[in-house]
Amino acid sequence: MAEEHSSTNPMEQALDSFNQVQIGDIVEAEVLSIDDGQLVVGIDNSGVEGVVPLKELTADRKADIHDLAHVGDKLELLVVRPSASDKEDGSFILSKRRIENKKAYEKMAAIKDNDETVTGKVTGTVKSGLLVDINGLRGFIPASMISDHFVRDLNPYVGKELTLKVIEVNRAKNRLVLSHKEIDAEQKSAKQAEVFAKILPGDVLEAKVSRLTNFGAFIDLGGVDGLVHISQISYQHIDKPSDVLQPGQDVKVKVLDVDKERGRISLSIKATQPGPWETVAEKISVGDEVDGTIRRLTDFGAFVEVLPGVEGLVHVSQISWDRVNKPSDVLKVGQKVHMKVLNVEPDKRRLGLSIKALINNPHESKKPKEAASPEPSNYKLPDEERGFSLGDIIGNNKLNK
Repeated sequence: MAEEHSSTNPMEQALDSFNQVQIGDIVEAEVLSIDDGQLVVGIDNSGVEGVVPLKELTADRKADIHDLAHVGDKLELLVVRPSASDKEDGSFILSKRRIENKKAYEKMAAIKDNDETVTGKVTGTVKSGLLVDINGLRGFIPASMISDHFVRDLNPYVGKELTLKVIEVNRAKNRLVLSHKEIDAEQKSAKQAEVFAKILPGDVLEAKVSRLTNFGAFIDLGGVDGLVHISQISYQHIDKPSDVLQPGQDVKVKVLDVDKERGRISLSIKATQPGPWETVAEKISVGDEVDGTIRRLTDFGAFVEVLPGVEGLVHVSQISWDRVNKPSDVLKVGQKVHMKVLNVEPDKRRLGLSIKALINNPHESKKPKEAASPEPSNYKLPDEERGFSLGDIIGNNKLNK
């Protein structure tokens, strides 16, 4: 029996060792040399050598292989396939990266099962969402799962680290889907509570414009948006907020109202600026001729803007020498008119104007049939709108889409 054992061919022993290594095995191996962008390794207890190409060490194709491994290092490797060419010194191609990938997917599955969160860095964008890196594992955040509101521009997220929920893990398809939506909502809720606890009506704050709508501008107050209604942007009439503001612009705002129950903060930009009525007396006097634009029509007259933020009243009796039943019969909003100043009362924000005073009276020789209607002494400009409704916000989201 001893003679039979001693006669065993060394080649047969090598083949027996070779057959012990199977595709899919996870083996321990020692780095024997580093050559041509690959590691030559010896698989422990087998007498078999293999190679680990750079792409099987890391996903970073620009990495220096000498920074990743050194001769004598012990590595845990996956046997991928048999060597297919002379350039691939050794019997098998092995991979370190695939083992790490497998472990990473297993970790993500455990995180999902335990309803935990993970931190990932946004590496890029695609049309439908964000690409993220989580310790070398690539994941995807669909656009609908980035925030609790529609995000038009994805680029500001690139380079940021986000806390994420794991939505789907599928290693067979290399698919890892994540969401920041729930985290974003939680963070906003916490920030909202913090902001509402320290902001009071009357406060004047420095802030930035976050986004614009047709009805106003949303201002970032530190993670919570307040609204400057279009009527509170400027004393001067503006058609739309984008005519005078742009996202990212620094502005000074005054807090008009804080509604904690509805989660609304109403702001004003113009309230931080000198009022136009403060200098009216220096610019306009009784008897002056002025030009203006009709902004509103009422049953008793026309409100005309003669200076930015300053509107005067042309009473119905001061429109024409002919009888006028309704101002809208002879005037229209947006019309330019030339007028004479009848009275100036800056403290009451009243300015009396007349169109007919600059026109010759065709009935001068005729006796008036009836007295003119008295001018109202208690009129006031319509109340300015403050705040915003849920419908405003929904409408804005539809507009952005």
